[in-house]
Parts: sequence; C-alpha cells; structure tokens
Amino acid sequence: MQLSMEDSFMEKKIYYHDTDCGGVVYYANYLKYLEEARTEFFSERGVELKELVRSGIGFVVARVEIDYKSPAKYQDILKIITRIEKTRASVIQFFQKVLNHGITVVEARTTLVCVGADLKPLPMPEQLRKHLTMHTGKLDSPAWSQNQRSTTT
Repeated sequence: MQLSMEDSFMEKKIYYHDTDCGGVVYYANYLKYLEEARTEFFSERGVELKELVRSGIGFVVARVEIDYKSPAKYQDILKIITRIEKTRASVIQFFQKVLNHGITVVEARTTLVCVGADLKPLPMPEQLRKHLTMHTGKLDSPAWSQNQRSTTT
C-alpha cells in the first residue's frame, strides 16, 4: 500500500478488555477500531458527524469486507490507515489497513451510504464530497448546513 497525503492515521493501544481468552484481540473489536478511525478521518477534514446529523445528513454502514491477516495482542499499539477508495452519488467506500509494527493485521473495505433523517439514501452534497476527497481546510458548516436545508426541504 502506497501511503499518500489523503491517508488518515490513527493509533490504537490494545488493552486487556480488547482481547479474548487466548490473549488475542477479539475479532469483532476491529469493527470498532475501524469506525473510530473513520470518525477521525472525517474530523481531521473538519467534518463533524454530529453537526451533519443535526443538519439532516448522516452515514450508515451498508457493507464491511474484512480480512484478518495476523493477530494483535495485549499492549500492542496498532496503526490504522484510512482512505477513501471511491465515491458515488450517495456512497463512500473506505479502504482501511491495520498495522502492527509494519505487519498487516487487518485489511477492510467499508461502504457508507449517505442518508437523510428518515434513514433513506440521499445524494451526498457535492460540497461535502469535494471537501472529503480534497480535504482542504475546515468545512464551512453554517453555510453548508443552510445551503443543505434549502435543498432538502
């Protein structure tokens, strides 16, 4: 995987409660780590998901494809790399890789669907899509929210 400026990086320390009876990270916990890393991805780009929800826009996970490559254990510090792989009208597909000292632990693709307050698919506002893919500066939330309200009502 070639690293690029579009990538987001997050570190996650593994605690005892993250592991199973064998001392290995419980497989389902990776879904939480990936979610945390995607939330950081948005936040690093000035997009606060809580503000989006207040404006009537949200994202739901529609699909996760995950490959477990190597175990991680108690007190390991994992590095999670997150990037947008592709976008469509109401869809963002993320590629994420979890590393432990350079060794791939998990690779995942997660598809998020943009939805309205009614949880029905909604085309992602173009300004939001561009902002996420170009990640420049902070998204002008008040102007964007005002603009979004006028286009969804």
